[in-house]
Amino acid sequence: MIDSTKIIIEGGKGGDGIVSFRREKYIPKGGPDGGDGGKGGDVYMSATREINSLSDHKRKHHYIAGRGGNGGSSNKHGKNGNDLIVDVPVGTMVFEGGKLLADLTVEKSKVIIARGGKGGLGNKRFATPVNRVPRERTTGQGGEIITIKLDLKLIADVGLVGLPNAGKSTLISSLTNAKSRIADYPFTTLEPVLGVASHKGKTYTIADIPGLIEGASKGRGLGDQFLKHIERTKIIIHLIRADSVNPLKDYKTIRNELELFSEKLVGKKEIIAITHADVVSQSDIKKKFKNAKFKSAVAISAPSHLNTNDLQNKIIKALQ
Repeated sequence: MIDSTKIIIEGGKGGDGIVSFRREKYIPKGGPDGGDGGKGGDVYMSATREINSLSDHKRKHHYIAGRGGNGGSSNKHGKNGNDLIVDVPVGTMVFEGGKLLADLTVEKSKVIIARGGKGGLGNKRFATPVNRVPRERTTGQGGEIITIKLDLKLIADVGLVGLPNAGKSTLISSLTNAKSRIADYPFTTLEPVLGVASHKGKTYTIADIPGLIEGASKGRGLGDQFLKHIERTKIIIHLIRADSVNPLKDYKTIRNELELFSEKLVGKKEIIAITHADVVSQSDIKKKFKNAKFKSAVAISAPSHLNTNDLQNKIIKALQ
């Protein structure tokens, strides 16, 4: 998944004004009639759900709007250049340097990024009582050129976090239409996955990110580069394995990495889910997870759908 890239945006060049004089059979000295050039096209950026990655913009780095047409005789104005609309996924942030130009969080929202240049003036514009035969004209101006950085943050209601192999991929595959890779080795998820879940007539989206390990904020494992994709979520589901040797340590490891990345993340509503609950006895789970932090945790097994309805009830309640 490509979630960050730089591109160049260029407004269209304005058309040139022309030098022309009226020539008709019985009007030998009709005077200047050179028209103005058309304005160059503007470049807009528009949010769409039709795409979910910036991969297209990784391949193409330069976007230019249409050029304005040149002026014509008989005071004809040149045609304005065609505007260019660049589609990006919903959730894309647009930066110039360190300045945020736009945050496209709503589908079909549109913002202008670069304006086209003004059209040049035809010689008609330079006619005066003193200068009745002007041969002056101006060329069209170039459009704005800007180098921008696109940064995609997925928009979801629920974000899944946990150590590698905590069961995030299995859970999102069980609850949604997402096809996440599942295997019995760490880091099976290498990029964020987005899925749509439905429960009791309510629909919500879930974002699964690659597993974190201690030191992720310093680049260990896959690092914390994907945590930005749960910054916009309303709640976080923190997954901990039922067969963990030290569940409290696992919990604190993830919470620490979240806090090092962003204080906003640790301030979000959190639901704790104890996964793989069908391979450990309920009495062992109660003993191991007797810490106060896990009092409201729900023990689940995604493959067998054990207590997944209870988890979804908690999600719906938290979202409301």
